[in-house]
Amino acid sequence: MQNSSNILDNKSGNESPSTLCGESFNDTRLYIQDRPRQEWANLSTIYFVTPTYPRREQVPELTRLAYTLLHVPRLHWIVANDHNVCNPYLDTLLNRFGIPYTHLASPMPQRFHKAESKPRGVANRRAAMQWLRQHNITTGVLYFGDDDNTYDLKLFSEIRDTKHVSMFPVGLIANYGISGPVVRKGKVIGFLDSWVAGRRWPVDMAGFAVNLAYMSEHPNASMPYKPGYEEDYFLRSIGLTLDMIEPKGNNCTEILVWHTQTKNHERTMVKLNHEYLDDRSNLGALFKALSDMGVSGASDSEGQKAIISKNGKSKPLGYFLS
Repeated sequence: MQNSSNILDNKSGNESPSTLCGESFNDTRLYIQDRPRQEWANLSTIYFVTPTYPRREQVPELTRLAYTLLHVPRLHWIVANDHNVCNPYLDTLLNRFGIPYTHLASPMPQRFHKAESKPRGVANRRAAMQWLRQHNITTGVLYFGDDDNTYDLKLFSEIRDTKHVSMFPVGLIANYGISGPVVRKGKVIGFLDSWVAGRRWPVDMAGFAVNLAYMSEHPNASMPYKPGYEEDYFLRSIGLTLDMIEPKGNNCTEILVWHTQTKNHERTMVKLNHEYLDDRSNLGALFKALSDMGVSGASDSEGQKAIISKNGKSKPLGYFLS
């Protein structure tokens, strides 16, 4: 197997620098789980890292995830977007929820754009780890949470007291429909995963959490641009040993996170003459929002022709708006 130091590829010159797009350390939620925010003040902070990328489903998936995270106290959400520039719409969206957040633009290095198997999410997670180092954050818990997963709220209370590295099963993974530790007498003795491929730690990205004080003892901790081996080499880079793993989820008998996936669709265009995108109707503001979200756009020449119906009959826009 390739040397781990080469795979981790820690040279900063090999990738585009991340850009801080916006952040807030203020938690403006008055109540969390029906209790005043102040009652949770003594909990350690979970740094929830979400790699994301521009696509039609991006905003709805981040919105859905946000409404889960709204119920989680003492959480800082790091959203790293695989894009060369900051997306103002995303920053406005994240700020709206009142959860402490950091929004980064962290593009995948150009050399991987034409690769047959792209290392999605790696530059994003590396950027988040770099942000933690820059802010000298060495307390709390780090968790990598994709925007299309499904999370049980119990997961957050389980991982919050992680001492080194905690692990737990992830549902809907590959052929077995599950990936996670095998536990005997309260100790992790191996792993159940349908794709081993020489990995020392054959686990899913959503299946572990790391104590940041422990991670700070390994300043070269990183993640490789090698699809399928991101988790394995990250866990190797922090010096993990089998006896250090803390099984969660009732000795790994409960599934608290699911690897749900949304099928991605191409961004669509609607053929709609721009003369109708004025203040005569809601269409101008509506299509501007859809364009900002990357869902669809209006065009004078491309896409399916826009029609409006009334009483079951379709008419061109000019029939109503001229």
